[in-house]
Amino acid sequence: MAERPTSGGVKDLEASSSLVVCFGEMLIDLVPLVSGVSLSEAPAFEKAPGGAPANVAVCISRLGGSSAFIGKVGDDPFGYMLADILKKNKVNNSGMRFDHKARTALAFVSLKSNGEREFMFFRNPSADMLLQESELDANLIKQAKIFHFGSISLIHEPCRSTHLAAMAIAKKSGCILSYDVNLRLPLWSSEDAARKGIMGIWDQADVIKVSEDEITFLTEGDDPYDDNVVLNKLFHPNLKLLLVSEGAKGCRYYTKQFKGRVAGVKVKSIDTTGAGDAFVGGILSILASDINLYKDEKQLREALVFANACGALVVTKKGAIPAMPTREEVCQILK
Repeated sequence: MAERPTSGGVKDLEASSSLVVCFGEMLIDLVPLVSGVSLSEAPAFEKAPGGAPANVAVCISRLGGSSAFIGKVGDDPFGYMLADILKKNKVNNSGMRFDHKARTALAFVSLKSNGEREFMFFRNPSADMLLQESELDANLIKQAKIFHFGSISLIHEPCRSTHLAAMAIAKKSGCILSYDVNLRLPLWSSEDAARKGIMGIWDQADVIKVSEDEITFLTEGDDPYDDNVVLNKLFHPNLKLLLVSEGAKGCRYYTKQFKGRVAGVKVKSIDTTGAGDAFVGGILSILASDINLYKDEKQLREALVFANACGALVVTKKGAIPAMPTREEVCQILK
């Protein structure tokens, strides 16, 4: 039987003012108006704000936490729309920068009838790829309890060097470094470049979230359900918590002391976009209030039930940011 979050954990989350700074891309997702079709078959698209780090920031804020976003968008209508969406969702957007030479990134995202997602990106280059180290808000990073990032910001210069510089500031300031692999293979020049780029910062992260498919990719075909594969190939000595997301089935967790699985929350799925980001937002919102969460298995399991519920709620609606849940909605589904 699945655990339920204790009232104490929920109160901690509500009262938390611990800042989570999310670094990386924010963009416009263009989603087909008709579900279950490929991009080529879609008759029309609607725009939805997205970008994994931005999704996480909004989720944390909606759950009652404190979050900020650092990244670059175009000096264009979409860029200012995205900055405004963050502001409306009470995410600190003071770390955003606007590029007058490049556009805000676009991503066409479709959920086909077989359940597979299809992506097509427009970034040649897009503004998020051009964030300079000199544009970083170092003071904002230094205020963070958790510094969260993905792998897309590691693909191109100058953003890659800026990402590494931001990580160094965060590490020196005593932040917990949180890493969501978020593999988007079409954006990388090759599979080898993707593995090298993603694994290049692996041993610097304190918390890592990876999916089953990403484990198979990173280990070049190993069984993602084999604990020995996860522990021997992916669990580095400095890691505090490794999370494996399994979609509707829930998640697995690994620490130095213990490992286990937490079942997912059953819902009717409409669109899986942003579900993993909501899961990450859910667990980070609690970790920001209790940085020793990974040391207590009972509390960790309760927090992961909460995070699974966050992910489950997102798939019941279309889009990523528009679907991010409130704390009240999460508590309601867990009653």
